[in-house]
Amino acid sequence: MKKDNLKNQYRVNEQIRAREVRIVGDDIESTVLPTRDALHMAEQRGVDLVEISPNAEPPVCRLIDYSKFIYQQKKRQKEMKAKQVKVEVKEIRFGPQTDEHDYAFKLKHAQGFLSEGDRVKAYVFFRGRSILFKEQGEVLLLRFAQDLEDYGKIEGMPVLEGKRMTMFIAPKKIVPKKVTVIDDSDDLDDEDNDEFDDASEPKAATPVKRQPQQKARKEYTGPKVEGENFDD
Repeated sequence: MKKDNLKNQYRVNEQIRAREVRIVGDDIESTVLPTRDALHMAEQRGVDLVEISPNAEPPVCRLIDYSKFIYQQKKRQKEMKAKQVKVEVKEIRFGPQTDEHDYAFKLKHAQGFLSEGDRVKAYVFFRGRSILFKEQGEVLLLRFAQDLEDYGKIEGMPVLEGKRMTMFIAPKKIVPKKVTVIDDSDDLDDEDNDEFDDASEPKAATPVKRQPQQKARKEYTGPKVEGENFDD
């Protein structure tokens, strides 16, 4: 079973040993009281007397429900832990006579590490008599830091410790530049917009309706009946 170290961190009620304490709390004016009176006040309010600053003179105690107090402390610790950014240290190793291809390869890796928020520990390892080229190793590390100035900043000059010359580079926060786009369309009124729309999009041709063809009337040649008009 996991022990709750937070509960054992604070004295509460009768566990408080000081003769007098300074009490604080919601809607309570800070004042110094004998511990016995402070316990009586907590009992009247239906809360606990929690010692929050035991090293103060006199110790500071808070009038609050103990379970609520522990909950607030755990919540605060959780929030602080969430805000902490874990920074790892990535190592980049060089030789005193590293060629250009190997240098470019390691430079690319260092750029990726710094972009992800990690620190870079770059060092030159001198094997055997290559320690005679320590000045060359220092020049290499300073060049490395200069090529990474857009990604990180050097934390100190290269330091020689034994067979290693080491330099640390901390990540630099890169803020992307914002591009401002100016929209002139708001300056145009609706009529102007309609005008541009009409100019840019051709209108469809209006179809012409054809009139139905009428057959020519045939002239009646038969006998006429009185009272009928065949000319209509």
